[in-house]
Amino acid sequence: MTLNVCISANSLQHPEHGGQMWVYLNWCLGLKELSCEVSWLDELAVNSSRPAAEQLSSLRRRLEPYGLAARIAVWTNGEPPRAEFFGKSLAIDAVADADLLINLHYGTPAAVVRRFRRSALIDIDPGLLQTWVAGGEMLIPPHTYYFTTGETVGRPGAKFPDLGLNWNYVPPPVCLPWWPVVRTAPPAPFTTISHWASKDWLKDRDGLYYSNEKKTGFQPFLDLPRYTSQNLELALWLREEEDAQERAMLEEHGWRVRESRSVSSTPCDYQHYIQGSLGEFSCVKPSCVRFQNAWISDRTLCYLASGKPAVMQHTGPSRMLPDGAGLFRFEDLSQAASCLETAAADYDRQCRLARQLAEEYFDAKKVLKSVLERAL
Repeated sequence: MTLNVCISANSLQHPEHGGQMWVYLNWCLGLKELSCEVSWLDELAVNSSRPAAEQLSSLRRRLEPYGLAARIAVWTNGEPPRAEFFGKSLAIDAVADADLLINLHYGTPAAVVRRFRRSALIDIDPGLLQTWVAGGEMLIPPHTYYFTTGETVGRPGAKFPDLGLNWNYVPPPVCLPWWPVVRTAPPAPFTTISHWASKDWLKDRDGLYYSNEKKTGFQPFLDLPRYTSQNLELALWLREEEDAQERAMLEEHGWRVRESRSVSSTPCDYQHYIQGSLGEFSCVKPSCVRFQNAWISDRTLCYLASGKPAVMQHTGPSRMLPDGAGLFRFEDLSQAASCLETAAADYDRQCRLARQLAEEYFDAKKVLKSVLERAL
């Protein structure tokens, strides 16, 4: 019997974020590998300056290459859109008979979640999600199951609350057939794609607020280009006028800076940019270091699957993440520089190890099979 699975996504609200779409696509394509029938559920931005028909048409174009354009359902404020949109998308009732709702959009309201017989919330911000909910900044409706991509969520010694929920660990998936190995050579840079300034602040256990912006995470490593022979490039979401000084500062320190919208506004562009890189270098949000959540980015998995070694900031002890085999994890400036040089000096082997790591732990077909077995 063919399983029918609905993925709740948040892409209509972020039409120029090709990387965000790949978070959902890796789940959808992994399910399709398992011969599931997959529907895409999204929130229609009714207050957008873009007409609803234009939003939906754009989403269909982006999903067409992945065989998902015919199964799009939308909701607005927890309700189906007006009848005139049904020709452009499915009403929720058309997908609510799915065997399982996999909810990757925290804003999916209870009225929508309740329409499905079984639902699984996927925590893709381990530690942050629990902190937001505990602090009253976010509400999540009841689900049948709760999954998390953080190894320490709900475990003894975790540095954040578990909300009294039973969290099941699931590695973030990457769909390997859609992310083949692509060979690259110098002078291609180590790159990453990221937000920069986000006005994101969190309260610590002492009641003091600290910045959780990506630029704060990069602050201790601004001088890195002066300590490595590798080219380093950041594709950042920058505001043209407000962030001009930030861009100039980074370039003065030796970083190449690209506008992320110019290289990753569609899923295809995002993939092309990653696969044209020598590897990834990235710092994490400060909360990942404070929480020690053993987090790995879905973006990093796309580099690994493409046979690109990744050098990322250490996020705590892990049962599967290595510190120097395809994936390098650093804690300070000296280690970051050393990791880059080691990855480059042993490049072909590190490329093979990167792909092997993706195959062993993050293969979407394996990951999604495990989710379905536990949820159904």
